[in-house]
Parts: sequence; C-alpha cells; structure tokens
Amino acid sequence: MISFFANLFGYLLNFLYNLIQNYGLSIILFSIIIKIILLPISISQQKTMKKTAKIQEEIKKLQVKNKNNPEALQRETMELYKREKMNPFGGCFSAIIQIILLFSVFYLVRCPLTYMKKVEPELIEKYTNEINENSEAKDAYPEISIIREKSGEDEKVYINMEFLGLDLSSIPSRDIADWRTYVIPVLYVISTFVSMKVTTSMQNKQKGNKKVKENTENTELEKTNKDEIDMDDIMGRTNRNMTYMMPILAVSISLVAPLGLALYWLVNNIIMTIERLLLNIFIKDNKEEKANA
Repeated sequence: MISFFANLFGYLLNFLYNLIQNYGLSIILFSIIIKIILLPISISQQKTMKKTAKIQEEIKKLQVKNKNNPEALQRETMELYKREKMNPFGGCFSAIIQIILLFSVFYLVRCPLTYMKKVEPELIEKYTNEINENSEAKDAYPEISIIREKSGEDEKVYINMEFLGLDLSSIPSRDIADWRTYVIPVLYVISTFVSMKVTTSMQNKQKGNKKVKENTENTELEKTNKDEIDMDDIMGRTNRNMTYMMPILAVSISLVAPLGLALYWLVNNIIMTIERLLLNIFIKDNKEEKANA
C-alpha cells in the first residue's frame, strides 16, 4: 500500500518538477498541495480534539457519579458519545491517513528515480552496483547517490537538485566539511521546536478555557479534581520533555537524511504549524459559539 501511494504521489511531484525544473521548489509546492487535499481531514481532526476535551470533563463527572457501578458508567459513557455524535475510535482514521502519508512521502523522496522519474529498475540496479563497488559501506540512499554521481552521464537519472545554493542530494553526515548542508537541518530543528511550543500552548489554553467552577462540598468531586490536577501536572512535565526531546530527535534524523527529505520535513512543519493556528482560531466548539452569540 505504501508503494502504491508513493507511486501515486510521484506523478504529482514529477508533474510539478516538469513545470518548474527545480526539485526544491517542486517539493515545496507538493507539500502545499498535499496539505490542501488533506485539509478536510485536518479540520475533522481539530473538531474531534475540541470535542474530546469537552467529553473528558463529562466522563470525569460520570466516574464520580458511578464510582461503584461500572456497568452504569459504561452505559452512560456510551450514551454520552451518542448524544455528542462522536465515535470514540473516530481519531484512528485520521491517524492511519497521517501514517500512510508519512511513509509514502518518505519512500518518494528517498527513491525519486523509482517513484518520481519512473526509471527502469534494471538501470537503477546497474548504477547502484557500480557505486557500491567503489564504496566501503552500503549506501542507505542509493538513488540519491545515483543522481549525484550519474546525472552527468545519463539524462534519465538527472534531477536538478540545486536549491538556493544548496545541493538537495547532500547528506550532512557524509558532507561534513560543507557548512551549507547544515542550513536546512538547523531550520528543521527550529521549526520542530516552534511547532511543539505552539501545540503545547494551544493545549494549555484549551485546558484553561475548559475549567469550570464546581461545588467543592462533595468530597468525591474534590478528590477527582485533585487527581485531575496531578494528571495535568504529569502531562505538563511530559509536554515540556517532548518540547526538548523532539528537536534532538529531529536533528538526529536530519543529519543522516538527504537535504531533499529534510526540506520536505521543514516545509511540512511550517505549514502544519500555520494550519493548526488558523484552525484553532476558526474552529470553535459549541460552548464557544454560544458564548460569542
């Protein structure tokens, strides 16, 4: 399935490349178009997140109410989901789509000769063997190496990888002496950090807006609120750790990947952050709509 979608996306990327004749610009346009195509899913996902936050409040109340009656808790929880017209497994579909997209584009940008240029497998294998004969270790990105070393000899494997003075076929861990290979990875790490901060800020803001004043005379409800505070504290620490761990993971990956792949991740990060900010502004839950009415 992944190869099918990588091949399908390859037609779009190749179409853009034939128009522009620049691999970097083609990747940027490709990223924007894919985001536009998936916009309905992103909107649905944002609505689901807001609805889930609302439902979690109601579920906590049901847990207090039906503390010693698990059957009633399960029944009323399902009624709550039905009343809110929400499928508890609804988020799985968008997650599956995101995973398929992630791996498909990874395959596409990792193997542009196969999925974008549609070069014959025999020719790719021939050039790969030639390159491996002169190399001590097996190349993790053989098609990128073919583009670097064989483009001048064979037009079939030529792709214009020059982008703003950068060679998108370069790999930082392999071209250590060239400082230009670190430009996109550094920008990618920065964009990852910003994206994580924006997401965490949005989540914290939603939690703040969702807090309601409740009667604290009920000791069970007080206990639930205390547990909620403890859980929020744990989630807060987890989010803070992720904010610093994700950029570290990002730099680890980007240093061993071709710049073309890092460019896609960078552009995707920027578009995703902007998309989240805009959707968070324009998509409101029922409570917010009523409050503003």
